[in-house]
Amino acid sequence: MLLCIDIGNTNIVLGFYRGEELVAQWRITTDYPRMPDEYAVTLQGLFHSKGLASADVSGVALSSVVPPLTGTFEKLCQDYFHQTPLVVDAGVKTGLCIRYDNPREVGADRVVNTVAALRLYGAPACIVDFGTATTFDALSAEGDYIGGAIAPGILIAAEALFARTAKLPRIDLVRPPRVIGTNTVQSMQSGILFGYVGLVESMVKRFRKELGENMKVIATGGLAPVIAQETDMIEIVDPWLTLKGLRLIWEMNQGR
Repeated sequence: MLLCIDIGNTNIVLGFYRGEELVAQWRITTDYPRMPDEYAVTLQGLFHSKGLASADVSGVALSSVVPPLTGTFEKLCQDYFHQTPLVVDAGVKTGLCIRYDNPREVGADRVVNTVAALRLYGAPACIVDFGTATTFDALSAEGDYIGGAIAPGILIAAEALFARTAKLPRIDLVRPPRVIGTNTVQSMQSGILFGYVGLVESMVKRFRKELGENMKVIATGGLAPVIAQETDMIEIVDPWLTLKGLRLIWEMNQGR
């Protein structure tokens, strides 16, 4: 079975594939200081909860935007799964033409998402990833990655309000009963949630002007369902898009 791992700044997303079937998936908190053995204990516990084991791992596909943890997980995979992971970097086949000024600047997660979107949903497309940052990635009608936009993530914005103001509390990101809040918590929830909906709608409109009216809009990331239910501009919600992209890239690179 294939283990797919995407290491982000806030969360690590993991998934087990049996062929093309995603049989288990998890999100765990990114913890920079943890050692390979500590992560291994966590992963083995997750596997056990789904009736899986380390011995089931026959391959590993890995993408990471956290360089210190890339080595941590490479060692984990070698020590506990006896596998050398396929790490998505400049030397890996993706089937994607990247028309960025410097292709190496494009984060591995953005590449993986775009590969999955192109294969599964077609082009042109705008892929919106609600992660530590909110990213917008553009696929041209020809299927080329042509760039995108990066904005602060929703949780970063919410945490900044709490950390940088004396009287605003930390809040749960849930839908308030109305746009006009009648207390501080509701007002913050409204500003953050509906404010980001406005950001997404505005950016999608601008992308559509450049990519064409037939552009698809695909949302991914843990908060994608929360935002998608507040706007009709998001056509497809695929929270596990990154895992699907990792599986596709793994298949492309077998026997290379």
